[in-house]
Amino acid sequence: MTPFIAEIIGTAILILLGNGVVANVVLKDTKGNNSGWIVITTAWAFAVFAGVTIAGPISGAHLNPAVTIGLATAGLFPWESVPTYLAGEMIGAMIGAFLVWLFYKDHFKITEDEGGKLACFSTGPAIRNTFSNFISELIGTFVLVFAVFYIAGPSFSTEVTGDAKIGLGTIGALPVSIIVWVIGLALGGTTGYAINPARDLGPRIMHSILPVKGNSDWGYAWIPVIAPLTGAVLAALLYLALQ
Repeated sequence: MTPFIAEIIGTAILILLGNGVVANVVLKDTKGNNSGWIVITTAWAFAVFAGVTIAGPISGAHLNPAVTIGLATAGLFPWESVPTYLAGEMIGAMIGAFLVWLFYKDHFKITEDEGGKLACFSTGPAIRNTFSNFISELIGTFVLVFAVFYIAGPSFSTEVTGDAKIGLGTIGALPVSIIVWVIGLALGGTTGYAINPARDLGPRIMHSILPVKGNSDWGYAWIPVIAPLTGAVLAALLYLALQ
């Protein structure tokens, strides 16, 4: 297991479970059909938990180019490692999307709603407005990345030893999952909160390759890539300004 492989596997699990819940809610005749936004946002949060649990000890579990770029901009991650992480995240996202299609293949076949099928891969706006959609993704990602900067491990103090760090094991993956959960509940209604360029672009590429009928909406695709990266850089700059 290397950081590159960890980012692939962690991101693949993230997308398998995250886009998997969308497929379960949206596609025809699934057991979870029409179960709603609470189900989607909750499962996406726990999808993050699963991915971070797997990749965290090896790569730090970025699983998101916006996180990688944000950390590098803030000087908390080496720029020379950025291309490796971005490649791992994109590859993992594409693998995860393929697994969602494979898992729900029969339900994709009987679902007529092309927009619903695209939603099982990538995001789209509730109301198409380029400026508003861009700002939605920028703000959502800003909140995510800015909060990540301030996630700290637990500590305790004793009179003898002073401050000492203790570990929480896999529970340490929970804070970022909660952040993603509240972003989805509070800020996800406008664009579907991609807040992750790989999460949107990788699966969108797979949608255009796999035998899934429908338009991949490439005219919108730049927003969930550029806006999250912009939000991440702005979060990093504010973090640096406050130090």
